[in-house]
Amino acid sequence: MLVAAMLVFAIVPGTEATIGCSSVLSMLSPCMAYVTGQGPLGTCCVGVKSLYATAKTTADKQSVCSCLESLAGSVSNTELAKAAGLPGQCGVNIPYKISPSVDCSKYVNHLLFYLSIFL
Repeated sequence: MLVAAMLVFAIVPGTEATIGCSSVLSMLSPCMAYVTGQGPLGTCCVGVKSLYATAKTTADKQSVCSCLESLAGSVSNTELAKAAGLPGQCGVNIPYKISPSVDCSKYVNHLLFYLSIFL
């Protein structure tokens, strides 16, 4: 069990996020038109997939989650519902729901728990 715990921390290094909210906004800017009913889904999915591919480290994924949490608090309920469905519509699987109340730290805790069980 101690070895599994050591492996978990070796795999999940404590790095700083390299993706800031400005990058998240830039990649997802085509989605604003879609979410507000003024643009196609296709160009939005390019941004969603690009963001997903760019967020490699746990710190990056947590940073993206925090940015999405902040953005979710600034849109209407209708727009939030459309935004929350984007990952699935674009073929991207994220371990949390886009919401103004998501706890982004749980993503990291969930990952550590998963790794500790299967290592």
